Amino acid sequence: MTLTRMLIFAAQLLYSALVLFAQTAVDPSGHWEGTVQAPDMDVAIAIDLAKNDKGQLAGTFAQPSEGVKGLPLSTVSLDGRSIRMLLKPGMGGGTFNGIISADGKSLAGEFIMAEGGHTVPFTLTRTGDATIPPAPKSAPIGKELEGTWQGALDVAGRQMRLVLTMANQPDGTATGTIASPDGSGVDIPIAMTQKASDLSIEVATVGASFAGVLNAAGTELAGAWTQQGTSLPLTFRRDSGK
Repeated sequence: MTLTRMLIFAAQLLYSALVLFAQTAVDPSGHWEGTVQAPDMDVAIAIDLAKNDKGQLAGTFAQPSEGVKGLPLSTVSLDGRSIRMLLKPGMGGGTFNGIISADGKSLAGEFIMAEGGHTVPFTLTRTGDATIPPAPKSAPIGKELEGTWQGALDVAGRQMRLVLTMANQPDGTATGTIASPDGSGVDIPIAMTQKASDLSIEVATVGASFAGVLNAAGTELAGAWTQQGTSLPLTFRRDSGK
């Protein structure tokens, strides 16, 4: 083999290796902490990424200053070292588009706000293993509470629809979720406590709670939603179609 052919062959090998390296996915599983660099301040956030029981990459989001922890990300997609994470808490949220470093220890990119489309930088550092807690399990609830309930919050003149689902499980526990069609639509696990016709719900993920009373007809749960020191009236009505 001539020197020229050897150089060409070596260059082809190097190019192939670089392409392979660029396409090789870095496992992003773990606990990530860092900040979103907003125009007026740095906002501390944390993201946990891990594969779910289906082998798919999933994650949760935390923003300590807002009392948000373990909020499910709507979608997580990975392409090589490029990662995209969609967050839609309530009426806000946005998309994280970032690149994981070659050593897998840092993640940086841009956060595109859902409202207004503003783009700000973010940086995260992997600090350990992912800490995604299991969905809470509650004591069994009465049959009259099982099923799907629809409600809506009036937030500064804007309607935030909520869908509450509760069910007893074969193991003698009860589980439930709450979701907002006007937000992410992601089912957020809840904890429930029933005492006769009184029902208390804890939504630890967003630092919220609901306390209501079931009417005699079993068709309405009327009470109040409390979050960050603010209490708003909320009535859930049974979804007869489910």
